Amino acid sequence: MSDQAPAPSPSAESENPEMPLDTDPLALALAELAALQAKSAELADQFLRAKADAENARRRAEDDVTKARKFAVENFAESLLPVADSLEAGLAIADATVEQINEGAQATLRQLTAALERNKVIAINPAAGTKFDPHHHQAISVVPAEQEANTVVGVLQKGYLIADRVLRPALVTVSAPK
Repeated sequence: MSDQAPAPSPSAESENPEMPLDTDPLALALAELAALQAKSAELADQFLRAKADAENARRRAEDDVTKARKFAVENFAESLLPVADSLEAGLAIADATVEQINEGAQATLRQLTAALERNKVIAINPAAGTKFDPHHHQAISVVPAEQEANTVVGVLQKGYLIADRVLRPALVTVSAPK
């Protein structure tokens, strides 16, 4: 029998998980560096893709807003075309009577009012005695009246709302305090 200890088998190193096959610190650092560089490149690529996606989404949103504005004006103009047609037809009648002109003007006004309402442009025309609302009315003058103070006496010019936003306030006279 010999005094020498048996040589460890190659499988003995791989059976011990704490003892890696390659224990060279430089090789370990290089492998870790390569893995981190690959991960960094992958994250940089993901970042650039996300940035491009965000830019594309912003550009699409701007295009959508531009198109919405364009088509909103287009729809509004399209609803006014029958009004223009009616006015032109009325002016084309050379020997129209006063009654015909009056009837045509009333019909054209109805068309215009309907076109405005279809496009959510609503008239502000407060009745006499309505409480003065500075958000919807503009007082032109204060006059003595039998009504309660700060109420509408008369409307000089209608106001208009567009989608619940005041486009133009109604010009009104308001009753003075007694």
